[in-house]
Amino acid sequence: MAVPGAAGAGMTRAPTETRGRNASPDPWGVKVVVDQIPEAGLHQKLAADETQRAAMRDLGGLRDLTDARAEFELRRVGRDRVHVAGRVTAQVGQTCVVTLEPLDTFIDEPVDVLFAPEDQVAAITKAMEEAAETEDEVPDPPEAIVNGAIDLGKLAADALFLGIDPYPRKPDAVFEPPVVAEDPESHPFAALKALKDDSPPPKPKKPKS
Repeated sequence: MAVPGAAGAGMTRAPTETRGRNASPDPWGVKVVVDQIPEAGLHQKLAADETQRAAMRDLGGLRDLTDARAEFELRRVGRDRVHVAGRVTAQVGQTCVVTLEPLDTFIDEPVDVLFAPEDQVAAITKAMEEAAETEDEVPDPPEAIVNGAIDLGKLAADALFLGIDPYPRKPDAVFEPPVVAEDPESHPFAALKALKDDSPPPKPKKPKS
């Protein structure tokens, strides 16, 4: 659920939004109409409800997801582009891959994304790639503005999933391979010993006359 920014500098009442899972195939859907974002910008706070957290928990294969929040600053760039910056935080329950014990992890992911109309994404991406040939860091390609709206909930969910450790382990967990007792029959000289045991005993020597 989106929480409009409080009155103050750079904070205005949120424009028309679409909330809930029924409004979007994504588990955390919060859409903001681009044309209704003020020129002064928009401050948005999101907090996933129990249903949305359960959907993201199942989608991410998590043991639990007790809290998921996001805070964004939206700024207009030119006539039809929007820059979104902020952070996504979450309290995630996983299972240690070493001890198989419950493990709680705090996620704090930064977000810095440019949104552009769908028909401009390809051209902007190409321009970024060409500029990156002379730069050390390659900026992320822009996200598409779909049907005139930005889905902040999907953006937050994507950042949350990006921050999940696929192989979580406790700080003091150490993997110790099981000790397997050596089979004496597998020793390289076991076959020679068996061959010797199976060979017929030597014939006794005849006494000298």
